[in-house]
Amino acid sequence: MEIIDSGLPPSDRLHIGDCLIVLPSREVHAPGARRPVRLTPKATGVLLVLARGAGNVVTRDELFAQVWPDTLPTNDVLTQAVTQLRKAFSAGGAFPQGQEYIETIAKTGYRLLAPVAWEQEEERMPEAGAAAAVEEGRPVPAPDALAPDAQVAAASPVQRGRELWRRARRRLLLAAGLLLLCSSVTMAWLLWQRPVKEDALEAATADGTGVIGSPERPYRLITARQGFGTFPALSPDGALVAFADESDGGSTLKVQSTGSTASTTLVATPADALDRFPAWSPDGREIAFARFHADGSCEVLVIGATGGSARRATACDGAEMLSFDWTPDGRGLVFGSMTGSQGAPGIRTLDLATGRWTALDYERDDGDFDYAPRYSPDGRQLGFVRNPQVGGVWVMAAGGGAARPVTGGSAEMRGWGWLGEDAIVFGRRVDSESRLYQVDLHTGLLKDLGVDDAQSPSVASMGKLLAFVHRAPQFGLFRIPLDHPERKERLFASSGRDAQPMVAPDGQQLVFTSSRSGTFALWWARLGQPDSLHPMEGLRPEARQSPDWSADSQKVLVSGRDDAGKPGIYEVAPEQGQWKRLPIPVSEPLQAIYGPSPDLLFVIGREGEGPVTLSLFDRGGGSWQRLAQVPGASQVRYDRRTQRVLFTRLAGGGLWSADAGLSPDSLRELSEEMPSRWRFRTWAVGSDGRVAYLHQEAGCTVQMSRLDQSQAPRCLEASAAGSTNGFSVSPDGSAIYVALAVSDGTDIGVMPVPERSSRPLLGVLKWLPALRKPDS
Repeated sequence: MEIIDSGLPPSDRLHIGDCLIVLPSREVHAPGARRPVRLTPKATGVLLVLARGAGNVVTRDELFAQVWPDTLPTNDVLTQAVTQLRKAFSAGGAFPQGQEYIETIAKTGYRLLAPVAWEQEEERMPEAGAAAAVEEGRPVPAPDALAPDAQVAAASPVQRGRELWRRARRRLLLAAGLLLLCSSVTMAWLLWQRPVKEDALEAATADGTGVIGSPERPYRLITARQGFGTFPALSPDGALVAFADESDGGSTLKVQSTGSTASTTLVATPADALDRFPAWSPDGREIAFARFHADGSCEVLVIGATGGSARRATACDGAEMLSFDWTPDGRGLVFGSMTGSQGAPGIRTLDLATGRWTALDYERDDGDFDYAPRYSPDGRQLGFVRNPQVGGVWVMAAGGGAARPVTGGSAEMRGWGWLGEDAIVFGRRVDSESRLYQVDLHTGLLKDLGVDDAQSPSVASMGKLLAFVHRAPQFGLFRIPLDHPERKERLFASSGRDAQPMVAPDGQQLVFTSSRSGTFALWWARLGQPDSLHPMEGLRPEARQSPDWSADSQKVLVSGRDDAGKPGIYEVAPEQGQWKRLPIPVSEPLQAIYGPSPDLLFVIGREGEGPVTLSLFDRGGGSWQRLAQVPGASQVRYDRRTQRVLFTRLAGGGLWSADAGLSPDSLRELSEEMPSRWRFRTWAVGSDGRVAYLHQEAGCTVQMSRLDQSQAPRCLEASAAGSTNGFSVSPDGSAIYVALAVSDGTDIGVMPVPERSSRPLLGVLKWLPALRKPDS
């Protein structure tokens, strides 16, 4: 193979045939063209390699090795670069597509046919003095033969011209630097002196007479209709979005333009199946998706982006929280932790051609569940969500190794995506809604994107577009009699979002979280007395864990956050509207419940980046003593009748129990599969010790099963969806208190990728943001 020199070019200008190429600006000046054509950096690289081997055949492998090193590009990128070069050479209209310049060698590579001439620096400088010396036949002495002080004086006219040019260039650069410094100082001064700028709304209403319409939202909805659009996935160029249409109780994949045109069905879904989780290949030609059958079987399929017949990639029977995406080369899929017969505990890749699985070698604990793995646009990093129930986004090198968290705290994650190579966007549940946030991977700076009720973000890898699910449901509180579910009654009607109704052991009081007053808060009322309803002023509760009543129905333990956003546990006397923060010795407490006595508390929390742990604390005498602990718990309840602790785990579905002292030999698994990871909070313990679990099945949105005894499931609600973050059972076991959707639906929204603030490095420019005049 011929070795082509890839060093620096001998000049910044070269002539190829009749065309002039200026390398610093990447411009091609073709004869007869009205304006120069600017090349992409990769097309310029291809041109330089062809120019150095002018007249010889340069293979595709050589071009890939020199222009796309350390990557796995497709043939399409090289073909596009050559096509751009041909168009640039033919810009003057003399030749069709510049084919007389570049010849395609079938199945091999390309050859540059036109002559190549590099333009030397001396050719562009004034040479009148040198020409005169040559005409007179005067000899030109060598500068190094003279003394240093005399070299300039004794130099030839050409050499003197060069030296004068160097001096002039230095002076010009110095003057330009001084000018830039002066202009920077002037800009800073002007920014400080400028008046405060009013936006359009302020300007129109400042005098009390202007009227202006509603401000424009930063996004638009492209599927604004009744129904449910979920799991959006943008094509690499951002022109199309694939999503699952769950409007009619099923789930069918649709493809739609991001310009709000009508959607089309990607593939016909069998009557007993659900198609979900579409994922575009890096070249935008194929879509991978999951198909779930009614008999419990599951398969991952790949189909062309324009439809056709799908081919099977792998089986995924029994998989819970299935997640996958494409590898950067488009030859395989990367899967997150997977349950079921084909499952594996960590991230691994599947080669589509051979069906071979390869486990990724990286740091993880045995109880970690790594979900939604995605490669960065340049293929050098791999991100994923660790323990999405109470976790965050982690990032590591594409090949594995050490991983680091990039989102702070333990959160209920609602999807994520890459924003370039050094930032991500993610959805997170906050108060009564899910919101989108942007995180800079270098600085850790967190930014709210200002989009209400948004989750499941998807970013176009080659475009500047972001898609997401927009869901704004309204939930109300209901009491559902178990003997006659059709007689359900709504409690404390409002236009806000009510959730987590927890009835007191006395059966007379109810606490719940709600946004009914415009601010998310904890509310209390006596059942049957609507006038008693009032919020806990100043307390900001968390929506991911339900409150817990004391045995005497006087106090409630609530997870919440202070004004700085720091998580904590609060003990509330709800009827009096009083509360205090408990000094629990855990850096990030997530849930707390009362134990056998008021001084014994079970607490789920995390220390730093360590595992989530269930601990038993004794707070008697004012000191907090840890008596026992169990790692990896996600939700806990205490059964006062049998004096046992019930909890779910992050590592898998199912329900576990232990004695009141959390002794290791008392640990028992009560249910292997339920509750699932997604619904780890939709279970409750009645006063009789029986465990009720709410889940969704075909034809029944709220179905109740008993986890600790064999009893046929009962359908409590056929159409309205139930909230997944907590319910309670009445003390006599005759009814449940639950939040049901009064109105619901989702749409797919799109918006431009947020502009990231630049970080100036030179001069006073980096201080300009700090010099802005304060609003006063």
